[in-house]
Order: sequence, then C-alpha cells, then structure tokens
Amino acid sequence: MDLCNQTIIREVLTRHGFHFSKSLGQNFLTASWVPERIADSCGADEHSAALEVGPGMGCLTQELSRRAARVCAIEIDRALFPVLAETLADCGNVEIVPGDVLKTDFATLCAEKFGDMPVHACANLPYYITTPAISALLDSGVFSSVTVMVQKEVAQRICSSAGSKDYSAFSVYVQYHADAQVLFDVPRGCFVPQPKVDSAVVRMVPYQAPPVDAGDEKLFFSLVKAAFGQRRKTLANALGTVLGGTLGKEGILDLISSCGFDTRIRGERLSLEDFALLSRTAKQRLDVLKDR
Repeated sequence: MDLCNQTIIREVLTRHGFHFSKSLGQNFLTASWVPERIADSCGADEHSAALEVGPGMGCLTQELSRRAARVCAIEIDRALFPVLAETLADCGNVEIVPGDVLKTDFATLCAEKFGDMPVHACANLPYYITTPAISALLDSGVFSSVTVMVQKEVAQRICSSAGSKDYSAFSVYVQYHADAQVLFDVPRGCFVPQPKVDSAVVRMVPYQAPPVDAGDEKLFFSLVKAAFGQRRKTLANALGTVLGGTLGKEGILDLISSCGFDTRIRGERLSLEDFALLSRTAKQRLDVLKDR
C-alpha cells in the first residue's frame, strides 16, 4: 500500500471516519521520497531498532520497518489506531503504543521494547512542541541518533552558528548535546493538508560527552538563557539577572573582560566554546565568594 498516495490516504481516512486535528498539528506526507530518505538517513538497520514519534498514516513507519529489526511508534491520537492497524498490517516488526512525547519515559520504554539494541529516534514534529520534544529526546540519553522533520526555520536555528540571525539559546542547547546537521528540505506541497511553511529534516547524533567543559551545566544554561533573553541587550546587562546579585555590575564587566570578550558584546556573538569559558570563569568567581 502506497501510504503517500493522496487517493489512498483519502480512502483509508474516510473509511475510518478520521478527521485531521488542527490542535495536534497533523499533516500527512504525500511524497514517498521523503520517508524513504528519512529512513535511509536515520541509521536504523537490521541490528538496531527505531522509535518513531507521531506515525500519522504510517508511511515513515513502513519504511523504518523495512530497515530496522524492530519499530515502536508512539501516537497521541487514538483515532489513528484503527487506521494504523490497516496500513501497517503487513509490518510484523512494528508496534504502535499510545503516548505523549512530552510525557514518555524513553529509557524505560526502549528497555522494555528493544532490550540492549541501539535505538534511532525519528519524528515528524508539529511546530508547537518542537523545542520540548527535541529536548525530551536528547535529554533521555538513550538514542544513537535523533532524526526529526521540523519547520525549516527551526532546522536553521538548530544548526546556526554564533552571530547569525537564527542563532539562539536552543542552538546552543542542541549543539552542546549533539552533532546536528540539516539533511534536506521538504517543500510544503509534500503534505496534506498543506502547511503554510516549508519543512526540513535534521539529524542529531548525541555526544558521549559534551564537546566543551561547561564547569557547571546548570550555571552554563542559565547564562545562555539570560544572554538570549533580550537580544538587544549587551551581555553585561543580560547577565545581571543571573549574576547581578553576587558579582554586581562591575564584577560582571570584569568577568566578561577576563574571558577576552569586549564588554559591549552581545550574547548572540558567543560560540558554544565562548559560553563554556564564561561559565567556567563565572563558577570560579562564585566559588571564591562562597568560601569567604
């Protein structure tokens, strides 16, 4: 069954009385090359498993089942269960489970479904949960790779570098946890209903250990969040919300200067390595003050 064929999609959905949910951001693929390329790129093979978030009609699930030893797909919309029972009837290595990506214990689920097999995560994420969903997948620490289809602008933000207009706190977060790469674009015409924007596929390979020494991860991410909180502010002014009560304005300026940065610099100019240096230096100064 060609699950990207619009005639088949309409027939199957009509047969099961299914209606697209705007609140769930449901858009089904109508271009077969897209799930094929995602499945080829995610790294799944006969020695590994695949966990999919949001299978929809099951077109990517079907492709994953042809490559991976086992596939588990998490679907939040129970109205799709009878649809998937039909479309994936021939995929004996696939299991569909009800669940919410933002509430799933991935470590427990993967251990239960896949044992010790390496697991590759795949997802076609609706915009409204993109950031928390990617964070949940990366934070779980159980995936060999995470390949997601997201809005094109989000893909650009994930992989952007310091100083670019797309660079953000989320860019730093992802690049701290994984090697991220935009694989290919997916035009809006490849979906039904057709969304208002184009999409892109991003593959993230989690690091065994972070690529930089942040000193204190909690402090590191609080500094990153503050630096991007108000982009027009200088780094010195932005860090006041985190360090103002301990270091004071002059102490923050001295901290920035001691890292080799211009005291007028904005946070968006700092690379991952720069933020790590800032975090380590800030921790040293905070530790000194704590010991006094």
